[in-house]
Amino acid sequence: MSLRSIALVMGGTAIGGYVEISRGSTVLDSHGAQITAITPAILIGCGFWSIFHGFTVGRARAKYAELARKDGEKEVDERYLLPNLYAQGTSKHARAFNCVQRSHQHIFETFTTAMVGGLTGAVTFPICTSLSTLMYAVGRYYLSRGYAETEGDASKRYKYPVAKFMWFGLLGNITLGTLSCCMVASGKNKLN
Repeated sequence: MSLRSIALVMGGTAIGGYVEISRGSTVLDSHGAQITAITPAILIGCGFWSIFHGFTVGRARAKYAELARKDGEKEVDERYLLPNLYAQGTSKHARAFNCVQRSHQHIFETFTTAMVGGLTGAVTFPICTSLSTLMYAVGRYYLSRGYAETEGDASKRYKYPVAKFMWFGLLGNITLGTLSCCMVASGKNKLN
């Protein structure tokens, strides 16, 4: 992500938050609780999806271990099966499995930050945060899907153009969560 992209996301998020605070009060006054609940609902959906995506890793582990056996690779069980998180070696099957495993592992490197930023941001900016969280969720799904489909070539993980939205949504949640903390700490929370 370039510095320009970061500046655009943070600036757009800040402008969206300003517009929401200054112009969105009529919507929030009548539907604030319902709108605030959208972000946690999206995050809960992401959590369930990450569990089901883990089953993909289990199937891939068995698939690529079997393919490695058929190709005559040595010590397949020791290299592919649990407790190893990643398959050891550089064969085409090991690389392909490791991309599937990485597609799942990468979720946990960003999910906590997206969740904390999203839940914190939804306190003050429920509309912008729900949009940012949705952007994260859609991008996260397609990035993981792209990673899992690369067949060992991790450079193709962004084959779905919307996969990059994950990073924009994550940065948006961080920005909105930080702004929300600042507003609550200063006593200027509009939802009170």
